[in-house]
Amino acid sequence: MEIPLSGKRVLVTGGTRGIGAAITLAFARAGANVLTCSRTGGEAADRLARELKATPGEHHIVTADVSRSEDVGHLIDECRSRFGGLDVIVNNAGRITHVPIKDLDLAGWREILDTNLTSAYDVIHRAVPLLGPGASIINVGSGSALAGIHNRAHYTAAKAGLIGLTRSLNKELGPLGIRVNVLSPGVVQTEVELSEEVTSRYQQMTGLKRLGTPEELANVVLFLASDLASYVTGAVVPVDGGI
Repeated sequence: MEIPLSGKRVLVTGGTRGIGAAITLAFARAGANVLTCSRTGGEAADRLARELKATPGEHHIVTADVSRSEDVGHLIDECRSRFGGLDVIVNNAGRITHVPIKDLDLAGWREILDTNLTSAYDVIHRAVPLLGPGASIINVGSGSALAGIHNRAHYTAAKAGLIGLTRSLNKELGPLGIRVNVLSPGVVQTEVELSEEVTSRYQQMTGLKRLGTPEELANVVLFLASDLASYVTGAVVPVDGGI
């Protein structure tokens, strides 16, 4: 089944590597026009730019750090000037560090909360005037939000916050015809290499006995963005292989 996304105007934050790049390319290949952002540019952004150039449609990569409100303002201005509006927002930008709570200072806490949670609020807050009936917002969370992870209290708190943000916005924006959902990934094999020991442990924890791929997550994002999911909102959708 093809997912009908031709002509949709899409913003993907943090969309130049890993899961974000897979989501960005999946939208472009499905006929959408996509604008994404990179905090630093570099080889991954250059590689994605080449792939997008070879894909029909209007696609753009903007330099923006979504933990900085002025950069978010610039990002939404780019969406407005290039597309005139938005049909889909994917809040994918994220950052993780591994710090015991006794060593986690306020600056470290704020860095992770700002990147993983506050940025999603800021993007949505600024983008609401660009959205209309039928629009879809997908916030990329984590299965760790409810389970917790050792030495990552700040990260799991931020991802749990995305669930609350999503469920409230579902009720606030629903009357406008705007849907809001959380994609909750499990462990995914990206360009960040995991040790054999860690990979094996996570494989054994899943029902499918393997890690996921970025493309498998992107498929679900496309569904949530499309009219096929027109009655799906306020949901936390696990894509975790049954972990």
